[in-house]
Amino acid sequence: MATEVRLEEMEEIVSPIKKQKIELSSKLSKKVLAIALAAVGLLGALGYWLYVRHYESTDDAQVDGHFAQLSTRITGTVTYVNPLVENDRFVTAGTLLLELDPRDYEAALEHAKATLETKEAQLHAAQLQVPITDASAYSQLRLADAAKQEAIASVAAAEADLTAAQHRVQQDQAVADRAERDRVRYAALVEKREISRSYYDARATEATASAQSLDSDRAAVAAAEQKIAQTRSLVVQREAQVTSARTAPQQSSDVRAQLESAQGELDQARADVHTAELNLSYTKIYAPVSGVVGHKTVELGHRIQPGQTLLTVVPVDDIWITANFKETQLRHMRPGQAVTVHVDTFGRDYKGTVEDMAGASGPLFSLFPPENASGNYVKIVQRFPIRVRIDQDQNPKHDLRPGMSVEATVRVR
Repeated sequence: MATEVRLEEMEEIVSPIKKQKIELSSKLSKKVLAIALAAVGLLGALGYWLYVRHYESTDDAQVDGHFAQLSTRITGTVTYVNPLVENDRFVTAGTLLLELDPRDYEAALEHAKATLETKEAQLHAAQLQVPITDASAYSQLRLADAAKQEAIASVAAAEADLTAAQHRVQQDQAVADRAERDRVRYAALVEKREISRSYYDARATEATASAQSLDSDRAAVAAAEQKIAQTRSLVVQREAQVTSARTAPQQSSDVRAQLESAQGELDQARADVHTAELNLSYTKIYAPVSGVVGHKTVELGHRIQPGQTLLTVVPVDDIWITANFKETQLRHMRPGQAVTVHVDTFGRDYKGTVEDMAGASGPLFSLFPPENASGNYVKIVQRFPIRVRIDQDQNPKHDLRPGMSVEATVRVR
């Protein structure tokens, strides 16, 4: 009994100590748990911060692409529309989309070809005229120069004839004077009957003949002087002919200028033929790229004008992402960095790469850029469009279409 009483007393003493130990252990466990949870939270926050500082993201992004707006360069009436050319239909590059009435342009081409043949004939004639003109003009110059030299020689000969005639006049004048003096002397002698009448008649005849020879020589002198005048006039004529013939180089230049003009007209005619061929080719409109047809406004029988938009082809195999990032997000962003693009339409992610950085902020490309020089300036964080190229293996079925909303995340570190 005594032993049992002692055990009970001892339990009464130990029991409060055990309770204190349990309470102390429970308090320590809660503190450790709280500290552990706080540490995990700090580590999680640190990990999230370390993760986030390596990425920049934006939801102001969309899929972009090219728009091939087809129009015509000529006026015409639509005579054929491909049945496949309907909105939301896919067409391949090179497909004939529509055709205009070609008859007017075929007639214009035939007219241009006929004009070309005429200009070719004119050029051929001008080419043949060059050697003919050269030969004719220079031969005329040589003939005129030879005729001039001949006329000059004729003047010299006439002057020599005049000199000889003048010398004969002088000689005949002396003979005539001597014969006249003899006649006068013999006339006095015949009156005195110192000489016979026949002898006197002979002397008188000689005097008359000498006088006639003198008159003839004087006439020859006058004729020689007239011939000199004529030959000198002929020399003047020949000089005029030489002067006229000396235009041979100018005539040759004129003919060559006509040849160049004919060549220019031929080139113009060829250009007109080329233009007519181009206009005829414009009557058929082909798809420039493969893509989806949209915004079709042309129908069979429509009369269309140059520059009128007929339809649009959207190439779905050449697309990119335009992501508008805040300027505060661009500090570490560079071309070539990896991008994850989440597309809302499909709920999936696509891999891509930063291709180009913007040259200016988006507002500066607007129709009315902001003007801060007025003084009413409020600082606003600007956004810059960043071009992101989707990797080739990410869109094999070309599901992405321009205008889809996306979220772009760039790994900047």
